[in-house]
Amino acid sequence: GQSLTSSGSEVKKPGESVTLSCVASGLSLSWLHWIRQKQGKGLEWIGRIDDGTGTIFAQSLQGQFSITKDTSKNMVYLEIKSLKTEDTAVYYCARESQLHKRLHAWCLLKSIRRD
Repeated sequence: GQSLTSSGSEVKKPGESVTLSCVASGLSLSWLHWIRQKQGKGLEWIGRIDDGTGTIFAQSLQGQFSITKDTSKNMVYLEIKSLKTEDTAVYYCARESQLHKRLHAWCLLKSIRRD
C-alpha cells in the first residue's frame, strides 16, 4: 500500500536543533508538505519540497526550517533550527495529492484573516 510515516517523539532543549523524518512507502517524494499542530490549536502549514530540491515555507517561519529529501532511502526530512518552547507540536508530513485544494484554500483564508 501507500503510506507516509513520520518519525517518533523527540525531547530537546531550547536552542538545540532537531531533524524529523518521514518515510514514503509506495509513493514518490514529489510535493511533500510538513504541517504541525500545537496542543489545542489548529493545523499550521510549515512548508513543502517540490519534485526536485526546491522548497517554500510559511512566511512567518522563514529561516527556522529546512526540508530536504533522500530519494535513495525514500525519506524526507524537516530540520528545525534553534528550537523554541513554542515549537512543541505534533509534526505531520503529507503529500500534495492528499492535501489537494483544501490546504491551499486554508492557507489563503489564514492569510486573508490575519490582522
